[in-house]
Amino acid sequence: MRSRLIGPILKDEGRLAGIPEGSMTETANEGKSGSNSRKVFIRTYGCQMNVYDSQRMGDALSRDGYEPTDTIENADLVLINTCHIREKAAEKIYSELGRIRELKAERAERGEAMTIGVTGCVAQAEGAEIMARAPVVDLVVGPQTYHRLPEALGRVALGERVVDTDYAVEDKFRHLPGQNRKQIASRGVTAFLTVQEGCDKFCTFCVVPYTRGAEVSRPMADVVEEARRLADAGVRELTLLGQNVNAWTGATGDFADLLHALAQVPGIARLRYTTSHPRDMDDALIAAHRDLPQLMPYLHLPVQSGSDAILKAMNRRHKASDYVRLVARIRAARPDLALSGDFIVGFPGETDADFEATLQIVRDIGYAQAYSFKYSPRPGTPGAAMDGHVAEAVKSERLERLQALLREQQVAFQESFVGRTTDVLIEKTGRHAGQMVGRSPFLLPVVVPDSAGAVGDIVSVRIASSLPNSLMAEGAEPRVQGVRAGAAGNFTQHDLRESA
Repeated sequence: MRSRLIGPILKDEGRLAGIPEGSMTETANEGKSGSNSRKVFIRTYGCQMNVYDSQRMGDALSRDGYEPTDTIENADLVLINTCHIREKAAEKIYSELGRIRELKAERAERGEAMTIGVTGCVAQAEGAEIMARAPVVDLVVGPQTYHRLPEALGRVALGERVVDTDYAVEDKFRHLPGQNRKQIASRGVTAFLTVQEGCDKFCTFCVVPYTRGAEVSRPMADVVEEARRLADAGVRELTLLGQNVNAWTGATGDFADLLHALAQVPGIARLRYTTSHPRDMDDALIAAHRDLPQLMPYLHLPVQSGSDAILKAMNRRHKASDYVRLVARIRAARPDLALSGDFIVGFPGETDADFEATLQIVRDIGYAQAYSFKYSPRPGTPGAAMDGHVAEAVKSERLERLQALLREQQVAFQESFVGRTTDVLIEKTGRHAGQMVGRSPFLLPVVVPDSAGAVGDIVSVRIASSLPNSLMAEGAEPRVQGVRAGAAGNFTQHDLRESA
């Protein structure tokens, strides 16, 4: 997780485009307003599910009179929603807590209290240790118990330091307050919706089964009802979330049935899901990619390695050839499908030949986007105890080669849209006057002219150019003194990149 220092707090520059990468957002939830209301600042690291969890924590707190603040110095309550995926995740949290301790001391000098809480997967994994190492922390709440936050804060108000990381017997989603229209509308026309949690796969590199627990699926009726509330408030696109989202199962159907049900919700024009496991891509789900126009032609399907020996060591329970055949079946059903993936280099025992097999599967498949990482051991996972750990320098060299290949494929995929027409769901205003920004069906950011439509509209535009991380539609080039930059010819590549 790359970070830069802004004031006293680390500001992360990660992404929110896929589960595996670490990222950070500040979550603002609409709450009760008033001069006597308490203010909450929620900092979110990690995947989309953590973003969703932070929003729901904000919903629960708003019922108790908390309103959001974007300024941590003004917060009566600070929550750090943590991720345990990336290397040294816990140490980075302790470093941040040290900075927050200084803020808490400054507020105490002014006679103002500040309550500090740690939530999420690091909280689940290291609850008691967090309390021992960071006396500034008042409460630690795991990802399965954040619906109990108001109760925990009540105990903190009585002088108790609270650790609540037990796996809840009750359904946390049914104990959370419903999101109101104002809350939903403030978050935009796209929304995350958690439908499944936990993992039963036990990949040897992964901590998720230990921090999120066993696979649990929300009832279809509850998911559809939440989707209806989101759509009623203006949401046009849903991204369904789960550690193994395509393992979702209900009393009356499987994940494909859930997608079909959500496609019937009025107002929902687009459906996406992440993260999926190859073993759970069944015939019905592949057919849904063929039959549902609302299901976008973009699939995040991690393979991790192209080596059968490494896949076996990772406990992935499929071979590289199985993955290649699966992708062929999906693309036969949806020929325009763009694929995203995850890759780990330097897993214990990985040889030069194993790594070359990973490069080969990337060449064979062709990825529109992918996320790649050096293996880093997670305490308590089988991988951490394996023999044959790869030297750091070797892992770095392999990662550089893999990322160069993936970047080449990503650039080629983006550039293939130049001169073509694509649909764009407009999500927000752009960086420059006269611009709006949205995403294509393939999850590519697209800058469009404001004349194309308003937020929430799905418009058809012709792509004029491909930038490093986005596409530029015709007529959307930044204006310079009333003249479009494309016409004036005096805008640099850096300027255009910043426009998105």
